[in-house]
Parts: sequence; C-alpha cells; structure tokens
Amino acid sequence: MAHPAPLVAPQPSLAAALKTLLGTDLLAHVFTVDEDSITVDRSAVAGVMVALRDNLEYQQLMEIAGVDYPERPERFEVVYHLLSVTKNHRLRVRVSTDEATPVPTVVPVWPNAGWLEREVFDMYGVLFAGNPDLRRILTDYGFQGHPQRKDFPLTGYTELRYSEEDKRVVYEPVKLAQDFRNFDFLSPWEGADYVLPGDEKAGGTGEAPGKGAPTPMTAKEVKASDDKAKAAPPPTPKTTEKPAQTGAGNKANKEAAKPSKDGAKAKADGESKTPATAKAEKAPAKAKAPAKPRTPRKPKTGGDA
Repeated sequence: MAHPAPLVAPQPSLAAALKTLLGTDLLAHVFTVDEDSITVDRSAVAGVMVALRDNLEYQQLMEIAGVDYPERPERFEVVYHLLSVTKNHRLRVRVSTDEATPVPTVVPVWPNAGWLEREVFDMYGVLFAGNPDLRRILTDYGFQGHPQRKDFPLTGYTELRYSEEDKRVVYEPVKLAQDFRNFDFLSPWEGADYVLPGDEKAGGTGEAPGKGAPTPMTAKEVKASDDKAKAAPPPTPKTTEKPAQTGAGNKANKEAAKPSKDGAKAKADGESKTPATAKAEKAPAKAKAPAKPRTPRKPKTGGDA
C-alpha cells in the first residue's frame, strides 16, 4: 500500500537486502504507507542492530517505544526506530517479549539506548538484560506498577506534588476531576448566561467600569441588513442636462430625450440649473475696476553703506 505523499524515497531493494543479511533472524517484513517494519528474533536483536548499522547504513537510534497487547502470550512489543542519514530512510524493528523474559540491551551498539530502555522498563515493566543502570526514570521511588500497561488501574493510587505550604513533596490520593467537569457547549456567538472569569474587566457586571464589547445583532437585525444590501439601487438620472449635449446629431438627441430603462427622465434645460446658477446668469456683468498702481518702496537708510 503506497502513501499518496511519501516523505522519504522508498527503498525497493531493502526487502531482499534484509532477507540476505538477517537470514533466519528476520521473522516478518511489512511495507505499509511507504514505511518498512521488520520483526526479528528477540535473542538476536543486538546482532541484528549491529548488522543494520554497519551493512545497511542505519547509523542512528531515534527512539525505543513499548506497546502492550494483553491478549497475546507475549504481550509486549519493544519497537526500535532507526534512521539512515545517508539514505534518508527510516526502519522500524520490533521484538516481542513477556513480563518475565528480558530483552538483550543494545547499549553497546547505541549508548543513548540506556535512557530509552529505562523508560520502557518504567512504563511497561519490560526487562533489558545487560543494561548498566536499569532504574525507573519517570515515576517516583517506590512506585508500584507500570502506568502504560492496559490493565493499570486509574484509581486507588497516590500522586506526589510539591506543596508550597509544607515546602516539601507530599503524597495525595489520585483525583480524576476530569470526569466530573461540566460543559455547556453553548454557541460562542450567543455567549453563556453566567459571567466568565475576566468579564468584569469589560464592565457590565457592576464590578468595574468599562464599555465592553458591542452587543451582537439579533437574527432579525441580520436579516433586515441582508435584505437592505440585496435591494435594487435607486434609478440613476441622466448625466446630460439637455438632449442637445450628446453631440451625436438629431437622431441621438431624440434617443437621449426618451426616459431611461430604470424610470429616470431627462431634465429640461431650465430645471437642471440651480437657483444660484440661474440668478448669476440673469444678473448683468459688472465692469471690473482697473487696478491701482502700486507705490514704490522707499529705500532703507542706515546700516553699512
């Protein structure tokens, strides 16, 4: 099954190379959505990692993850994510185990596996033979159980936190308050009936002055605004003041005198003038008085001459 947009180039020859290199240690090879996953023999995992690093150029160990399948005889899977920098390709390696059978460590192959194996041990309880420091890494000292197991109970345990009052770490029963929270799922545009924290800053609650956000329009107001926007525009009058101003002859003048399609009619010459314009046209033109000659300026006296 091919991915519609692969992030890395596929390696068509990888399946044959893995079969030739690993032989009977290779139990399964799956290619899905442009990702290669192999399952190998648990007892040979260290040697498989050396072969993948030295022969197929998977230089880096990116992650070690755990998976829990309670219905299987070997309920746990340890998944190693390898990266080839030179080929720009990733490979997923899986091994299966149970609660009592340890998995050989790969710390001699990749030193960063020490921390990653400790995390899988802490969360799932998988043992790693040969790990130099197999201790819990995420939970507290004396913690009982492994939190990532599917059968780990969600209640009946204690949690620790730092108390500012006591100035020390305290243990308390686990409280799963998430199950008892209430959600109203109201529309964010309508708003809730109660006052939310911070609303007092906007005013309107009597606790502090403030103008606040504008009140949203109701459905009736929104519909009226939409109807007004969709209404036809008013009829536009003609831009010429009289038919003779078309400049295209008598035929065009007659067409211009007809009413427009939207109901506007051409105005007569006298109607198109404002009262101020008509008064200015009737008043006789006054003769402009000649400009008076300017008196020449007198030169300034004094100063350096």
